[in-house]
Amino acid sequence: MADIIAFLRNFYRLEAGDHLLLFWLKEALIALIIFSIFWGLSLLLRTLLTRWVPRFTAFTSTDLDDRILARVTPPACLLVVLAGLYYAVKSLPFPEKAHVLSAGALFIVNVIVVTNIAWRITNELLGWYGSRLAERHGGGVDRQIIPPLEKLITIFLASIALMVVLRHFNYDILSVVTALGIGSLAIGMAAKETLANMISGFTLMVDRPFRIGDRIQLASGQWGDVADIGLRTTKIKTVDNTLLIIPNSELCNTTIINLAFPDVRAKGRINVGISYDNDVERAKSLLVETALSVPEVLREPAPEAFFVSFGDSALNVSLFFWVSEYGSVFATTDKINEQIIARFREEGITIPYPIRTVIMEKEQ
Repeated sequence: MADIIAFLRNFYRLEAGDHLLLFWLKEALIALIIFSIFWGLSLLLRTLLTRWVPRFTAFTSTDLDDRILARVTPPACLLVVLAGLYYAVKSLPFPEKAHVLSAGALFIVNVIVVTNIAWRITNELLGWYGSRLAERHGGGVDRQIIPPLEKLITIFLASIALMVVLRHFNYDILSVVTALGIGSLAIGMAAKETLANMISGFTLMVDRPFRIGDRIQLASGQWGDVADIGLRTTKIKTVDNTLLIIPNSELCNTTIINLAFPDVRAKGRINVGISYDNDVERAKSLLVETALSVPEVLREPAPEAFFVSFGDSALNVSLFFWVSEYGSVFATTDKINEQIIARFREEGITIPYPIRTVIMEKEQ
């Protein structure tokens, strides 16, 4: 570039007595020619990135590279134009201080453009990864994981750009990093609970022990459907139509039963006590037949009945059945219970009341 400037200066050399206006016109013309060269290079780069490179990316199995190419083409061409502006300003006979100021300003603009290119590439990669997660695990998970990652990466890129600019202007980065570290430590100590919940929320989004819409049961016995998984809290809509808000750190450190995993099928259980005088095998057969007569009960796995224990007043029998969706367990249980009572009455099988025999002895 220095040789080009020297050539242009010799080509447009003026006599020593030429007017000052002609001198500045000559310098401005040189700067304009330099800028025009880089402008042409930017147009050439745009043509390559929009017409020729896509012919090679068309052979790939994904359109990710095409989207990244479309996003980075404008700022990449802008970088070439800014380089031309830098050399054009540098060729002008300004004072040294003016050159330093202009070079510093252009350097900051270039850092901003490069950071924007990195952010655009990252944004496309995260969008592609989010769509893959949505295809694999269902919709909604991308809206939980991708926004926090975008914020973290944005903060990281902005921090790197700031350190590069400070380093260019000979500022002590170590002292700045140390100050930021001490400040972060103070903030972390003051808001450790909030940070713990945020880290736990990110862990829940990545580990995914449950998803939005899943029905879960907590160790305390409370249960409901997951309405939202945030960075600080998780919201659970209970069956009473109330919203249970739990800090994420508590969910990460407790036992949770996910009723919707590995699938939405659910198992119901009905306990029945029959008289000691009744036929246990007949009672078990009636329970299975009754369950099969209800349309909501699955035929595979088939319902089963077991004689589980000897009670104080009855023989305890349990019926196990499966339904296609965990939300229908209670309604199906109600239908089976009604039919069990009717069938037992028809077959003469009694459900005894608890009986207690009290013996009173009178002292002589």
